[in-house]
Amino acid sequence: MQALILQQINLPNLPSASGVEVVGDTAYIIGDDAPYLYAFKANSLTKGEQITLFETAHFSTGRIPKALKPDLECLTAFTTPAGEKGLLVCGSGATPAREVGFWVTLPGGSDAGATVYPLSLSNLYGLLRQYLPAGIALNLEAAAATDTELLLFQRTVGSAVGNLVFFLPLGATLDYIRQRTEQPPAVQRQFYELPDLNGKPAGFSGASYSHDLLLVTASVEDTSDPVADGEVLGSFVGVLDLARRAATPVPLQLAHLVLPTGAAYTGKVESVTVQKVLGPKHYQLLLVTDDDLGGSTAVVVKLSL
Repeated sequence: MQALILQQINLPNLPSASGVEVVGDTAYIIGDDAPYLYAFKANSLTKGEQITLFETAHFSTGRIPKALKPDLECLTAFTTPAGEKGLLVCGSGATPAREVGFWVTLPGGSDAGATVYPLSLSNLYGLLRQYLPAGIALNLEAAAATDTELLLFQRTVGSAVGNLVFFLPLGATLDYIRQRTEQPPAVQRQFYELPDLNGKPAGFSGASYSHDLLLVTASVEDTSDPVADGEVLGSFVGVLDLARRAATPVPLQLAHLVLPTGAAYTGKVESVTVQKVLGPKHYQLLLVTDDDLGGSTAVVVKLSL
């Protein structure tokens, strides 16, 4: 497996990119300290409209302060069992302020006429905490949806024991977080072994289900605090086999991102989606990165499986 960076594109006025999904010819991007859902042309990355997810008086500097931000890290696009197309946006759950989310409907599959519904995720996140190892704090960094399941990716920085994915029934979970039922969804979990760099373990940072592939990204950060940032050592991308589940952690073979020069890429990848299919087992991916200072880039990658 190889992951070669083809292009890096600055995303000005989009702070701290944390999630990306392509729907039709539109690439939607969120930032973890921004109140907007940003829309771009998927191929050219020309910026279009932005959708207000919530109102805030704390964005005057261009970034919501860390103590106040909802930390929107999870973004996934799917069609509900009832046929409704939309995007689910979720906070990380690392603090009480980060237990919020949004369901954004996309009539006709575009941002024209999009409607935003705020969600409280406190009950769901309280349920998920019961499935974490002792001493591990909830810190969700990515989401992906198949036709039947919602997958939420736990990132545990500085430790390998908390890298896991929560598997939730899609319809029942949506009904629960949209307060259509009081019945909590069933929760399954799977632990994974991720690669490391310089003895520091990687943690999940992004995911997307597309073309029957569950793509995942992971990054290595020199910190053990789910809120504080640390030195970034590099990032990985690859495919997670949905059918492989076991009682013990499943090892993941991921590709270390490399620059055209062959040097290892040391940026912090936050999310991934398919931009286009190049051929059998060859994909052009769109990744987004966050430099922890408010800057964001889009990274175009050729993934060869």
